[in-house]
Amino acid sequence: MQKLNDGNKESFLYPRSRYYGSVKPENLVFNANLQEFAQKISYIVNLQTGGKLSSEVAYERIETLWKQLELSKKELGISTELNQHSGGL
Repeated sequence: MQKLNDGNKESFLYPRSRYYGSVKPENLVFNANLQEFAQKISYIVNLQTGGKLSSEVAYERIETLWKQLELSKKELGISTELNQHSGGL
C-alpha cells in the first residue's frame, strides 16, 4: 500500500472548499475557521454515533467549538447584517 505524503494526508483529513463570498481577509479567515469547525463536528458526531464518545461529552465538545467559532467571528469583526436573514451566527 502506498503511503500518503503529508500534503495528501492533510487534504484528505481536512478538506477545504473554495470560498465564494466577499474577498476580505477577515472573511477568508472566518471561512477557514468555519470549515475547520464543520470538520471537527463531523468527527465528534461520528465518534458519538460509533459509541466512542458519550452524548454528554459530544455535546460539551460541540458547545466548546461553537463558542470558539462565535468568538472568532466577534474578534474578526464580521458583520451580522447578512446573518439576521438566515438565522446564522
